[in-house]
Amino acid sequence: MARDESKRLKPSVIESDKDSFAGLKTITNYAPANPDYAALALGTAEARMLSTQQLEAQAEAALEAARDNAVKAEWDYHNLVLGMKDQVVAQYGRDSNEAQTVGRKKTSEFSARKRKPPTS
Repeated sequence: MARDESKRLKPSVIESDKDSFAGLKTITNYAPANPDYAALALGTAEARMLSTQQLEAQAEAALEAARDNAVKAEWDYHNLVLGMKDQVVAQYGRDSNEAQTVGRKKTSEFSARKRKPPTS
């Protein structure tokens, strides 16, 4: 089975790996032929994994806080623009060029409602 090492491992796989490493720690005479798999190397890799997971969690929290701040700033700006439009209409009137300049439609540009003739 091909492994795609760009994808996250399932949490159950990580927990199983931690359990296996914890079990290895109880083996006193473990001496692998390849030193890459020594208990010290595994401990270093586990510490690095936990450290990067912690950094990731902190970055996600910072991203959520930044997103919340951006959303609040967007709403604050939007509400001020809406208030400004109301102030322009209050100062210059609904049918003014100034109201049109800030994005409001002039009252004279609205088409009159056309009544439907009664059906008999």
